[in-house]
Amino acid sequence: MKYMTVREYEKNLILEDLARTKQALDNAYDHFENVVDPDLIDCYIYEVNAVQQKYKYLLKMAKQLQITPKIPEF
Repeated sequence: MKYMTVREYEKNLILEDLARTKQALDNAYDHFENVVDPDLIDCYIYEVNAVQQKYKYLLKMAKQLQITPKIPEF
């Protein structure tokens, strides 16, 4: 059985979180594009902005840990 180093564990966590956040961003964009109610439009604008900020943060963390994500930036 091979044990992971702390660095490998951190790398895996960041990459998994990036993938989940990218999926959440795609979902938020899909919802935004399919609503017509002004309140829901505002809701999804806030959601897209929040998820974008989290994605940018995770990319910054990945860069600091010298991780190259295979997820395209937006």
